[in-house]
Amino acid sequence: METAIYVRVSTEEQAKEGYSIRGQQQRLTEYARIKGWQIFDVYADEGISGKNIAARPAINRLIGDVGSGLIKNVLVFKIDRLTRSTGDLIYLVDLFNQHDCAFNSLMESLDTATASGRMFLKIIGIFAEFERENIAERIILGRDRKVREGYTLCSYLASYGYDRPGGQKIQTVNEGEAQIVREIFDLYVNQGITMTEMARRLNLRGIPTKQNTKWNTTGIRNILKNSNYTGDVRHHYLDGQRAYTAAGRHEQIVSKELFDQARRRLEKNTRMTVRKPPKEENYFAGFLICAACGHKLNAHNIYKTTNGTTHFFGNYGCANPAAGGCDAGSVSANKLARAFREYTGRLADFESGGAGRFYEREKEKKERERQALTGSCEESLRYLDAKAQEALDGYARNIFTVEEYQKIKQRIQSDRQHISAERDRLRMEDEEIPDNTVGIARSFRENWDALSNTEKRQFLMQFVEKITVENKRTGAGHQQKTARIQNIVFREENLE
Repeated sequence: METAIYVRVSTEEQAKEGYSIRGQQQRLTEYARIKGWQIFDVYADEGISGKNIAARPAINRLIGDVGSGLIKNVLVFKIDRLTRSTGDLIYLVDLFNQHDCAFNSLMESLDTATASGRMFLKIIGIFAEFERENIAERIILGRDRKVREGYTLCSYLASYGYDRPGGQKIQTVNEGEAQIVREIFDLYVNQGITMTEMARRLNLRGIPTKQNTKWNTTGIRNILKNSNYTGDVRHHYLDGQRAYTAAGRHEQIVSKELFDQARRRLEKNTRMTVRKPPKEENYFAGFLICAACGHKLNAHNIYKTTNGTTHFFGNYGCANPAAGGCDAGSVSANKLARAFREYTGRLADFESGGAGRFYEREKEKKERERQALTGSCEESLRYLDAKAQEALDGYARNIFTVEEYQKIKQRIQSDRQHISAERDRLRMEDEEIPDNTVGIARSFRENWDALSNTEKRQFLMQFVEKITVENKRTGAGHQQKTARIQNIVFREENLE
C-alpha cells in the first residue's frame, strides 16, 4: 500500500526527545516496514506551527498527492503532528475518505483497518458535526449582526434601484433604476395603475429588470413590498415568523409614507380581484356583487360615437356562468353611479363616526406593532444572555480557550448593545398617524362628484369592501330597469 509519512516539529519542540524530524521518521519507517507498507515519500514540515495548514508546504504537497490518487495511506507519529486544528483535522480526514486513503497514527494506535481505529474516526465525525454546527451558528450570528448594523446582505443580487460592487459594504443608488422605482410607486399609489399595466408599459419601453428579463406582475409586486427602498434592511423576509427589518445605512429611494400607502393597497387588493384591468370609467369594477345570486358583476365597456364625439355607455353584468343561473340582467354605469350617491346620502356622517374611530384604530394598531417589536427585542436579549452563559460554561469546561471566550463575549455584547438601542428607541417612539385619509372620509360625500374617475376608484379601494347591487326589470323595454344598492360593506379597519 503506497504510504506517505508525514512528520512535523515546531521550533520549541526541536530538542524534545522523540519529536525531532529524524526521530519521528525513523520510528514511522520501522512501523511501515513491519506492516508491509511501501513508503511513497516522506513529507516533513520543520520549525512550523500546527495551528493551520495554509503555511505548511509539505502538508500541502501531501494533500495534492492524495487528491491525485498517488497515496493510499497516510502515517503520522501523533495526530497533533498532522494538525492542532479541529477544523483542519476534519477537512483532512474527509479528504482522505473521499480518495480512499487510509489514515494511521502510531502513538494513538489509530488504524482505520481496525475496529478501534474506525471507532475513533466516528468520534472525529461527531466532533466534525459539532464544528460544522458551530460554523453555521457563527455565520447566522454574523449575518444577523451585519443586518442590525444596517448593512444589506445582498447575498444574491442587490434590489432593483441599488448596486453593491464587490468589496463595498453599503449599497448605493443606481439612479437610472431608482427613477423607475419612484415611477412604479407613483403609478400604483397616486394614479391607480395596475401592476399588469405597469409591467406592460415598462416592457414596451424596453426597460429590463435587474436580471435583464421582461417585467411581470410578480416583479412589480416585489418592488412595492420591498422596504429596502425606505432605507430599511430586511432579513429572513420570506419567513413570516423570523422576518424583521432594521434601519439601514443606505440612501432611501421612496418615502416611508408612500411605501406604507402602497403596502396598505396591496393588502386590500388581496381581497379584490378584477377579471381584467378596468377602464377609467369603470371605477366600480371588482367591488360589485349581484343581490340575486351573490356572483360578481363584470364590467362591459361600450363606446358610441355621435357627430365625432365618443360617449361611454358601459354597464355591469352578472358573472354567474350557469345557463339561466341569474336573470338580474345588466346595470348601466350611469345608473349605478346615481344609486351609489343615493345610498351614501342616507349614511350617517363619516366625521361623526367612522373617520374618528379609524384614526384611533390606526394609533392602537401602531402601538400593538411597537409592543410586538419591543417583545421581539426582549426575547433576543434573553437569547443572547443564554448564549453568554453557555460560552462561560464552555470556558469553564475547557471547551473554549480564553481568547475564544473573549471573542464570543465581545460579539454578544456588541449584539446586545444594538438590540438594546432598538428596544429603547421603540419604547420612546410616539408616532402620530397621518390623518389625510380621515380628511378624505370626512368630505367625500360633498366632493364625490368633483373627484376624477381615478380618484373615485382610489377612494373605493381605501374604504369599500363590496357593494351589493339589486337590478330589477320594471318593464319589457331595454331601458325599463332600475338599479338600487342594497348594501355597502365598508372596510372594518378604516370605518369601524
